[in-house]
Amino acid sequence: MSTTQAPPPKRVNRIGLDVLPYRGSKTTLCAGCGHNAITERLIETFWEMGIAPWNVMKISGIGCSSKTPAYFLSQSHGFNAVHGRASTVATGAVLANHTLRCIVVTGDGDTASIGIGHFIHMLRRNLPLTYVIENNGVYGLTKGQFSATADSGSKAKSGTLNQFKPIDCCLAAIELGATLVARSFSGDKKQLSAILKACAAHNGLAIVDVISPCTTFNDHEGSTKSYSYMKDHEEALHDLDFVPSFEDIAVEYSEGTTKEVTLHDGSRLFLKKLGRDYDPTDRINAIKTLASNQREGEVLTGILYINPDQNNFVTALNLVEEPLATLEEHRVRPSREALVAAMEELR
Repeated sequence: MSTTQAPPPKRVNRIGLDVLPYRGSKTTLCAGCGHNAITERLIETFWEMGIAPWNVMKISGIGCSSKTPAYFLSQSHGFNAVHGRASTVATGAVLANHTLRCIVVTGDGDTASIGIGHFIHMLRRNLPLTYVIENNGVYGLTKGQFSATADSGSKAKSGTLNQFKPIDCCLAAIELGATLVARSFSGDKKQLSAILKACAAHNGLAIVDVISPCTTFNDHEGSTKSYSYMKDHEEALHDLDFVPSFEDIAVEYSEGTTKEVTLHDGSRLFLKKLGRDYDPTDRINAIKTLASNQREGEVLTGILYINPDQNNFVTALNLVEEPLATLEEHRVRPSREALVAAMEELR
């Protein structure tokens, strides 16, 4: 007599969902592309944090990186914007409906080249969203020309050397108003996962610059965005672990080596120091440290800067709680008396 063994129960998160609703379509990116590793970390983040996919909106621009939103959270809302305009579209979307979480996944070309003006004004406003830059230093869709983040002296696959200074998106973000700024490497699973979870709990603008080597156009000898270069030059500020507020704290760390930051929703971010006393809440020191390490050719990774207490753009505008499209006409249409009074003021 044979017996059929029951299949093991599916693993579910804190809201009762297995991982399937957090996945998307099959990737069409090149085999080994760092962007695919970032996608996996995003899936893990939203699933482990227990964020309902249908309560998320994904925004992207144009480029290899901007394909990423198709590969995670298939049940969420998404919009593929015009080249360089992801930050602009995200700004409008967040103001129209800030009940949805917003994540922007874009690239170094979209952000630091054609979209730089829009990116800068998003930084000034401290919008409550997560902005992930999949940074490979090249334009992958147009055969590997240097992007604005390519390091001076970096060599293209064609053999050409880049003569221009790079734009450091993290440095710009800290200087201009983002309230969580981090850098990671697509191959560093533990660090990137912890950073993305911290971003999900942050109630302001979180910028994550992820060095993501292009296996087709920018993973050769001479490139400063290659896997081998990152392995040899990465200098981590700290080991990261993230403890969501809905889980028991179970982190071991040596006394006197950890910086604790309480985020807006009560979650706590623990930064484990590696050989330096680095305070991510010190904005001026963050700028100095980035500039110093850039001169030395080192790539700093980790939480570079965080300010959990700054009001975000939605709070500053005193927006109503409901999505704007759901408001009744009498709440959005000025009365005749109000229009007459406005016209009198302009006479």
